[in-house]
Amino acid sequence: MQASTCTQCVPQEANRDGRADGGFEEARDRLLNPATDHGALWAYGRDFWERSILFWDTLRRRADDLIEHERRGLPPLLDFRFETILDARRFERPVNCVLLRILPGPGSDIGRGSEQKPPILILDPRAGHGPGIGGFKQDSEVGVALSDGNPVYFVSFFPQPCHGQTLADVLHALRRFVEAVAHRHPDRPPILYGNCQAGWAVTLLSADCSGLVGPAVLNGSPLSYWSGEVGINPMRLAAGFNGGAWLVHLVSDLSDGRFDGAWLAQNFENLKPEAQWEKYADLFTHIDRERDRFLEFERWWGSFFFLSREEILAIVENLFIGNQLEGGRFRICEHCFADLRRIRNPLVIFASYGDNITPPHQALGWIPVVYKTTEQLIQAGQRIVYLTNPHVGHLGIFVSAKIAQREHRAILASLSEIEGLPPGLYEMKIEEADSSTGASKLPFAVRFESRRVEELKFQPPDPAFERIRDFSEAAETIYRTFFSPFVQSTSNPLTAEAAKWLHPMRMSRYLLSPSFSPWLRGLPGLAGSIRDTRVPLAEDNPFLAAERTLIGSTTSLIEASRINRDAALERMFEVLYGRASSRGV
Repeated sequence: MQASTCTQCVPQEANRDGRADGGFEEARDRLLNPATDHGALWAYGRDFWERSILFWDTLRRRADDLIEHERRGLPPLLDFRFETILDARRFERPVNCVLLRILPGPGSDIGRGSEQKPPILILDPRAGHGPGIGGFKQDSEVGVALSDGNPVYFVSFFPQPCHGQTLADVLHALRRFVEAVAHRHPDRPPILYGNCQAGWAVTLLSADCSGLVGPAVLNGSPLSYWSGEVGINPMRLAAGFNGGAWLVHLVSDLSDGRFDGAWLAQNFENLKPEAQWEKYADLFTHIDRERDRFLEFERWWGSFFFLSREEILAIVENLFIGNQLEGGRFRICEHCFADLRRIRNPLVIFASYGDNITPPHQALGWIPVVYKTTEQLIQAGQRIVYLTNPHVGHLGIFVSAKIAQREHRAILASLSEIEGLPPGLYEMKIEEADSSTGASKLPFAVRFESRRVEELKFQPPDPAFERIRDFSEAAETIYRTFFSPFVQSTSNPLTAEAAKWLHPMRMSRYLLSPSFSPWLRGLPGLAGSIRDTRVPLAEDNPFLAAERTLIGSTTSLIEASRINRDAALERMFEVLYGRASSRGV
């Protein structure tokens, strides 16, 4: 793949005056035209006012939902009944994780006969948000596995970390969860699902629990953190601009030994600002049909969880900045290092070229590092299968109903066949099934094409990232020695709680609740009266078309600004650290 060219920075063709040709001039001309249809204009004005009230009432409802969720202790947002199997807060080395068993609904046939199938253990990422993305609606990984008759288990976690919990403590707790599931289903090794950042945890469990687990499925999971494409994946450069791990250490010290996941969520939103604009613009434009879906997703997206200082520092230093997992240098505890070559269970990797957070470079780039040649992979007796999607975004990998019913369903249905493949590297292809045969109950057919490790042509890690790692280690040593004790002495639970509620990601949501803004108490009644009598505007209204053109032009402008910003960051990075690009072919 090639880097973005300068022509991509121009959102649309320029008009004769040299300005962007778009909705601003068109909307102005339409309003000033003497031949304006004033009936259509009046209808549009009424509809615009109604949608405005409903839009702000939806944001008010979002704030109330988030506050209520906070008051309930931020329970997992699973659209399924569940029971607790193990609570790691009661372990000798306590951590804030819990093992749940997913239960079918009352009177449902789903799950009957499940004891004949291997159990599924799903791990959600601890990347700022709470648990539930793998099963917060029926068309999800949990729903697909449950409907297929598999026993389903889910690793959830609590909003606050246990005091001083380390990454090693979390991994040891996850191993006990795996052992518990394996004990409940003897002779049927559990299948591990790792979503996003939980993917590296699943690979570590696979290496540590060799012979105990079945296939592992990694969905949008980064393992090669330095890989990426110039102008497309700027997040990999972030450490070069904040000086490394010391800033994470400082933020954790200010929060009384905890790291607020809202900072990670804010980074995600800043990565692609046009997507945030589109989210709210789409809600405003289609308020009648998008309200419920918006609120459902925002209950998860707006719930931010904490990590312990020790845990986040280990993740940042070893993975994001150190990139030590693929090289076998990831220290789990004092005398234990992670070695991906110890993995013997089959791996299934699902990545998307539309994912700018975990591109295929980061999901697949570790394979030619660990296995230099195809022969080495075969000699190790390992089977790695990868599947790519051409366009779905990062969150779509987990929340899209279409992805759940196609890719996730195909992966689950093919796991037994994958276990029977000869050792090697394969690409999984999903095709429409031939309905004339009637041989398959699935609406698609799956085949596996043999690939060679040498075909994964990713550039080797750039020396610039080595320099960032060295600088980060030096800066972290200075901060830890001279500044951290002072910052910790000034921090306490009161200041940490104030910092939590004053975070922009929370304030931008909670301030729209009447609990914080009493003058909004009349908004629900006004919105309710509008909703009872509302008749949506006809789609052929010319002013509605002008509004959508204006929204599209604004999206293009924001996108162009983001592309220019990313290009400037790439150039600045190169000036500071040298050549920074790592291009995949």
